[in-house]
Amino acid sequence: MRPKVVITGMGVVSALGIGQRQNCNALKEAIPGIRNPRFLPTDLHDFPVGEVLLGNEELRQSLQLPADMPFSRTELLGVTALKEALEQSKLLNHKGLCFISGTTVGGMDVTEQYFPNPVPNLIRDVHDCGACTNNIADCFDCFDSTATVSTACSSALNALIMGKLMIESGERDIVVAGGAEALTRFHFNGFKSLMILDKQVCRPFDKHRAGLNLGEGAAYLVLEREESALSRGAEILGVLSGAGNACDAHHQTATSADGQGAFLAMSQALEDAGLSPEDIDYVNAHGTGTPNNDETESAALKRVFAVKVPPVSSTKCYTGHTTSASGSIEVVFCLLALQEAFLPVQFNFENVDEQCVVPVSKKLSLPSLKHLMCNAFGFGGNDSSVILSRYE
Repeated sequence: MRPKVVITGMGVVSALGIGQRQNCNALKEAIPGIRNPRFLPTDLHDFPVGEVLLGNEELRQSLQLPADMPFSRTELLGVTALKEALEQSKLLNHKGLCFISGTTVGGMDVTEQYFPNPVPNLIRDVHDCGACTNNIADCFDCFDSTATVSTACSSALNALIMGKLMIESGERDIVVAGGAEALTRFHFNGFKSLMILDKQVCRPFDKHRAGLNLGEGAAYLVLEREESALSRGAEILGVLSGAGNACDAHHQTATSADGQGAFLAMSQALEDAGLSPEDIDYVNAHGTGTPNNDETESAALKRVFAVKVPPVSSTKCYTGHTTSASGSIEVVFCLLALQEAFLPVQFNFENVDEQCVVPVSKKLSLPSLKHLMCNAFGFGGNDSSVILSRYE
């Protein structure tokens, strides 16, 4: 019998604030964090973003990191979230942990400042995704191995799935996993070139949706074998009960019309958790606000849940699309909803699109929440889904 994978710590930073409490309060009060760019050096001020409202120096000082070492913004956000997760799980002084982080831009926010000139060697060392993971881990004296997942917007969720598999296989008792991503000019301009940025706060599933808002942030979760958590006397926040990943390889950026990859990922997650579609109380959708994503994700949801689609919403209208970090940030949001018995509201939904699901648009308190699904879909059709369950 495979071990139960429980969650004993989580940390998050997003446009909604630093830490679980600030993020939870903003979600419960339906206060979005999307604004005009403040720290991102860009001329595209017509396009709002989900920016963390602390500058790099403020983040560095709050973490008491040395001033003479280069840190990318991705790393600073990652260290902030990781510290909260380790503190909650009482693992700051633990040795021999495994760290898995998802990112795509890595330290690009630092290296792109030198373009088109050569990048100094010391600065080059913070650029690539693997170096970013290692630099985050090196700020703590508790990791003996690291791994990096880079599958675009499903990166952080795939990091969690990898951690779950490592625990179930007996390779590890504890894995810390998630993702971190900072805004950069490169991927901001890249998404603009795809013509999928909205000049307003994004409106997932709304008939008049016009695209996404980019965001940034980080979130990490401590995954642990149930027996290990109980032996340590750790507080168990929830269960990572199911996971699925599929790749439909339909197109480099677009999803297939019937949402095949999303359908497979959600179906696999249900099977992995040993649950039926009717057991799911809420779905935190990938819900980017682009015409293609929302229509095809809706098609996949209708295929999976056939008779009755459960309450659905996208929290990207609060944080923007945090790309590689989105999966772990939204898993934290699901756990907060599970703990405090509320569903994140789609506060700016107004117009029903017959091709899309109708998201939660009014405050709901549901004390019976038990199983929540979280989706993250990446470019190339790399689609992932996980199920979070109340610990019994």
